[in-house]
Amino acid sequence: MPLSRIVTLIVGLIVILGLALWLIDSLSRLYWQLSYSPLLGNLLLLLLIVLIGALVAAFVYYVLVIQSGEKRSRRNPKRVTAAQIPAGKSDAASTTLQAVRQQVGQIQDEVARQALLSKSREIEANLARGEIQVVVFGTGSAGKTSLVNAIMGRMVGQVDAPMGTTQVGETYCLRLKGLERKILITDTPGILEAGVAGTEREQMARELATEADLLLFVVDNDLRRSEYEPLRGLAEIGKRSLLVLNKTDLYTDEDKESILARLRQRVRGFIATNDVVAIAANPQSAQLETGETFQPEPDIVPLLRRTAAVLRAEGEDLVADNILLQSLRLGDEARKLIDGQRRRQADKIVERFQWIGAGVVSVTPIPVVDLLATAAVNAQMVVEIGRVYGCELNMERGRELALSLAKTIASLGIVKGAIQLLSTALQLNVATFIIGRAIQGVTAAYLTRIAGKSFIEYFRHDQDWGDGGMTEVVQRQFQINRRDEFIKAFIQEAIARVVKPLQDKSEAMEEEESRE
Repeated sequence: MPLSRIVTLIVGLIVILGLALWLIDSLSRLYWQLSYSPLLGNLLLLLLIVLIGALVAAFVYYVLVIQSGEKRSRRNPKRVTAAQIPAGKSDAASTTLQAVRQQVGQIQDEVARQALLSKSREIEANLARGEIQVVVFGTGSAGKTSLVNAIMGRMVGQVDAPMGTTQVGETYCLRLKGLERKILITDTPGILEAGVAGTEREQMARELATEADLLLFVVDNDLRRSEYEPLRGLAEIGKRSLLVLNKTDLYTDEDKESILARLRQRVRGFIATNDVVAIAANPQSAQLETGETFQPEPDIVPLLRRTAAVLRAEGEDLVADNILLQSLRLGDEARKLIDGQRRRQADKIVERFQWIGAGVVSVTPIPVVDLLATAAVNAQMVVEIGRVYGCELNMERGRELALSLAKTIASLGIVKGAIQLLSTALQLNVATFIIGRAIQGVTAAYLTRIAGKSFIEYFRHDQDWGDGGMTEVVQRQFQINRRDEFIKAFIQEAIARVVKPLQDKSEAMEEEESRE
């Protein structure tokens, strides 16, 4: 018994004892006043004993029974089923979903935001229901629908169908003895089908497979590479799988064992040996001597036994792991959307400041092009990029970062390389007399762009330059931004923003001089 309850019990008994003594004293006086009638005195004494006993019994019942019952009800307010998702994984999934909802509020795209909210609500519903999702996956001709038919014990789809019959994922519900959760079995479209429609159906099948608690991967022969790769990929993201060899009635016993051995060898390391099962979901009919047609019963008992054993032993963890996995994947999707949104905003900032820097240098040309000349411009760019990624920097800190990166760019020889690269491109597009004045502004814009793109990577990774440091990030951005397709587009924009204004200004000055 907890110490607090013992203290409460003792205090309560003392209070009751005090009240009882006071009551005894009062009633004793009354008893002596009624001494002329022994019968009334005895009745009064009996009433006193009953009253005290009732008070003690009520108090003890309240402390020992009612309070303990309330605590039990608080610990388990609603017991839906005897099977419960492990608390740690359930809490982790709930926490992840809460974080996703907070991230979703930052997404500006209304369609994407609503889609993520819908997915989060669906995951929450699955968490509440706790159904076990079993997905049947494989090529269109492996006999997936026949397997579902055999499991359900009735026709739920067309059997011996051509590839492409199962257009959408079809789900059926069943109960398994000894398992309180409902089992939902989903028959998916086949993978590796030809054409655009086949590719779309395969994508749908893969999405359904990633949402499965347990995956039944159906093949009808040895694994092909095109089957092995999706099976291995699903295992790598944590999907619990059974590899099902179907249509064994078409093979001799020797051939069947040979195929099973090869399958177990190929999937060793991510699927256990006893999780590779042989079945005949829809055995071929046979012609009897009497002329009658004999249809053998489906042979799926080995798969049913293995599936039941896995679900009974691992069902709770499979549900919990899958819900947690879906929550984490949804969180990753939200982060990717936010990252793309931030990157677009940051790219606009870089583009704006690269031409601001070009204008500064073009108006007041300097002997040597260097980012140090545009330190104030670049410092403001760093501050604004940091703000996009939720990092508030002051101008002093922005200047420090800009100068540090400028020195790195200079030490790597990127300034010289940029001048040579852009000079060659400008000579092909601009009159010779204007190149000298234009090259500094265009190069300043180009170097500002490399600096800005480098800072985007820095803030994207939580103000971390990575294992290779600032040098590796800058070099990578220089290589990306020196590609021919980019340089062509950049020069055309530079002509419009830098060269053309310089030409107009030069022409205006010449016209003014001629007038004088």
